[in-house]
This record gives sequence, structure tokens and C-alpha cells, in this order.
Amino acid sequence: MTTPPDSPMSSVAKGNSLVKGSSLPDAEPRKPWTRERLPEWLRMPLERNAAAKKVSKILRDRDLNTICEEARCPNRNHCYSRGTATFLILGDKCTRSCPFCSVAGGPVLPPDPDEPARVIDAVVALGLKHVVITSVNRDDLPDQGSGHFVSVITGLRELLPELTIEVLIPDFRGRSVDMDRVFEAAPHILNHNLETVPRLYVKARPGARYQRSLDLLARAREREGSMWVKSGVMVGLGETAAELDQTMQDLHAHGCQMLTVGQYLAPSPESLPVIEYVTPERFAEIERRGLEIGFDRVFSGPFVRSSYMADLQVPLS
Repeated sequence: MTTPPDSPMSSVAKGNSLVKGSSLPDAEPRKPWTRERLPEWLRMPLERNAAAKKVSKILRDRDLNTICEEARCPNRNHCYSRGTATFLILGDKCTRSCPFCSVAGGPVLPPDPDEPARVIDAVVALGLKHVVITSVNRDDLPDQGSGHFVSVITGLRELLPELTIEVLIPDFRGRSVDMDRVFEAAPHILNHNLETVPRLYVKARPGARYQRSLDLLARAREREGSMWVKSGVMVGLGETAAELDQTMQDLHAHGCQMLTVGQYLAPSPESLPVIEYVTPERFAEIERRGLEIGFDRVFSGPFVRSSYMADLQVPLS
């Protein structure tokens, strides 16, 4: 897939090797954390224009969360400057603590029944043509939060029938009734991130299961209708090329049609360390291999995240 012209990836310098990361020191007392110097292709411009300020105000006025903020996404300013954001529903606290993610854990509140309406209002105010809705894990809820997703999807479709809707869902602990509840709401794109290779699940996703996530994607693909199935993985956590290739094959074999591949960056000193900084050339190889395996869409690059530039990845049919 050709890099979109307004993406920061279109102008980054190209490297030609893998650069090894380093583990964080255990010195006491802990010093203020500063990220090690990044390769030149991972230096994101800190742009913030009038559109970004408008997005921030719309979100703030409606008391809405975004994964852009809670996950400390490096693309936040770029996405806001494009007039878009990825909505995070069901609160800003997660019932799991994945070591690669900066979304906070801790006591959770009951779902806010007014949140779907505020999300819908923000989508209207932003004038979005494509929207991505994701959530924290809510293992505490009887329906895992699936009903909240349905409220947002159905409300958006009723008010904005031309809008394309993408949801990035948790695994719902493998409960088919909760998965099916979201599938039946028929978002245009059903996204669930596999995140990494199976060997690294215990380290990176201790509350998840590799096969459980694959089964969710397969179940989504088996549904009748035109829902596209999407997933994403991170690289740089220590996976081998062979492991990544097998993971891509597993995803395709389980019905995944759209794939995103991006560089893992540690969002905090408590997060898993970066093991490798993967070059743009290697990302291009991954993209070619993904298309060779049979994915309909592959979006691969240093700054790629599952919802980054998602509006430019929407299939035309």
C-alpha cells in the first residue's frame, strides 16, 4: 500500500538497519524518564494547528476520552491536525494491565448511559466521514461492555447513514454472545488487534489469549454481510521475522482481510522496553509479504497504529 501523501511517513529519512533498544535502568531512586534518542525515521513533527485545537475543544466540552490521549499515541497531534480522533468509550480505566499499554488501570465506574449520545454529537461536530470507536477492557461487566458499543453504532447509523463505522473491540473474554451482539450491529469494519506473536503473549498480553483473538476474528468473518475484518500487530518487542510471518499467516487463515503493522514505542518507564527499531525498508518488506499472503489491505510503517489514517484505508466495496 502506498504511504498516504499527508502522512509523516512520506517524508521520513530511510535507514538501512535494525537499531537495538535498551532496557530501562533499575537505579534507585528512579530518575525522571526520558526516552532514548530515536532513529531519524521516528522523529514526529510536533504540529498543532487550528484544526487540532478545535478537536481538543470538542472532546473537552463533551467530556470524552480518546485512545490518542490515554495511550500517549505519537500520532495524536497529526491526527488532531487532520480533524479526527479515535474515541475511547466505557471510561478511561482498564480492567487489565498490559505492560505495553499506558491506559490506566484501577477502579472502574459503571458505564455512562449518556456517553453514546456525546460521542455521536462529537462526530457530528467534527464532520467525520469515517469514525473509529474503541474501548478499555471491561471484564467487570456482565456483557463486557458490548451493549455500549451497540448503542454507539446504532445511534451513529440512525443519524449519519453515510458515515463508515469502524470498531476496535476487546476480546470479550471469548464470550460468543457478547461478540455476536457487536457483530449484529454491523459496523463497516470490525477490528481486533492480535498485537504480537504467540511467544510474547505472556509478557505483553497476560490477560489475553492468542487463539482466543484469532477465533474472534474468524467468527466475525463468518457473519453474513459486508463487514470487513481487520487486525494489527506491533513489531520491535523481540519477535523474529519467522514468528511475524507465521502470525500474519495465522491472521489471514482466520479471516482477517486488513492488517496494520507498526513500531512499538514504550509509552512510559514502566512499559515493556523496545528491543528493536525496525527500519522503513523492513516495514515495506512486511507490507509486500502481507499482500503476498493474501490480505486485501496492508498498512505497514513506523508510525502505523490500528486506527491511524483509518479513513484512508476504508475499502471502496
